[in-house]
Amino acid sequence: QVHLVESGGGLVQAGGSLRLSCAPSSPTFSIGAMGWFGQDPGKERLLVAVISGRGGMIKYADSVKGRFTISRDNAKTTVFLQMNSLKPEDTAVYYCAARIYSTLSIQWYEYDYWGQGTQVTVSS
Repeated sequence: QVHLVESGGGLVQAGGSLRLSCAPSSPTFSIGAMGWFGQDPGKERLLVAVISGRGGMIKYADSVKGRFTISRDNAKTTVFLQMNSLKPEDTAVYYCAARIYSTLSIQWYEYDYWGQGTQVTVSS
């Protein structure tokens, strides 16, 4: 079983920036596409951004285009989410996800491994 470890969440004022990071807790060759999904209490987990296994394809939620940037490191097992121009509506728990396939998916249920979630709170 692959465990993902996230870091970088917190409290920030509107217009500010945060950078989330996520990596497996131990070296693994089982990871392909990775990404971030956001969830409010009692609501469905929704796409924020995903990146393919080789980093060649990326998808963003419309609400974050132009403000968030997803990237991977050269070893392809750490994923980052640079969040700029943050808005109060970006407030959510952000979950890192990974799947064994290199092709990305925008559906949360097609991901095999998850992090514990990191809270992002944007104050107005």
